[in-house]
Amino acid sequence: MGAITDQELLARLPDTLIDHDNKEFYRGWLERRLVLNRCADCGFWHHAPRAWCPQCWSHNVVPTEVSGRGTVHLLIFLHQGPPAPGVDYSTPHPVATIELAEQEGLRIQSTIVNCARDDMRIGMPVKLTWVERYGAPYPVFEPAEA
Repeated sequence: MGAITDQELLARLPDTLIDHDNKEFYRGWLERRLVLNRCADCGFWHHAPRAWCPQCWSHNVVPTEVSGRGTVHLLIFLHQGPPAPGVDYSTPHPVATIELAEQEGLRIQSTIVNCARDDMRIGMPVKLTWVERYGAPYPVFEPAEA
């Protein structure tokens, strides 16, 4: 895929607060890649995006794609909330914190798709997939094959 300019990024995600620290994270979304910051000095991954490493305080952080594999660390079900494409609160809607395989404690929040509610559980292996919301890709997770 061709490089997405900053102007295209802002135009495609008009309701998202994009700044210098998080623009590669959101640029990755538009390319259907989950990109998180990793320190080039100590190797520590971190999310949410920051200009410095919270482990060693280096400013040598590099946006790096993750594998998209992880496990469900926390799971809640929302019975109400703001309207969003593909979100049905009558079922209710799962919100999960996923601990990514790259590093213990590296977590991201999203939802789980392609899985019956009764089959969702903490510790469940998951993998990254994408859905469309508001005309742009949105990262979600689904059960990983055993």
